[in-house]
Amino acid sequence: MTDYGIRGMHLAYDLLDDWDALVLIDALPDRGAPGRVDVFRADHTNEPFTGLDAHAMDPEAVFSMVRTLGGTVPPTVVVGCQVVSVAEGIGLTAPVEAALTPAAAAVASVVADLLERQEV
Repeated sequence: MTDYGIRGMHLAYDLLDDWDALVLIDALPDRGAPGRVDVFRADHTNEPFTGLDAHAMDPEAVFSMVRTLGGTVPPTVVVGCQVVSVAEGIGLTAPVEAALTPAAAAVASVVADLLERQEV
């Protein structure tokens, strides 16, 4: 596991290696359910992203950079928690803090599923 923070370019270069899968763990915009943990497969079929920023961690920008560099984005699962706000601040809101245990369980489940599929 590696924390890339805002180093999207670093992640893009690391994804040029041969990976079986990628699990992204991040905050998700509030869609009406702060604290809800969502698990979904990322869509790699989007058109190239033109707003590249070497420091951005936008997955679409990272995937586009990998393709631009000649790589292939591995199957990607996102585990994210809807946040109350994306404004700068310190600490977690109560709904997001309450989601830590379910989010960790979701990550463990995703990784176990990926490992099980790899053995078949």
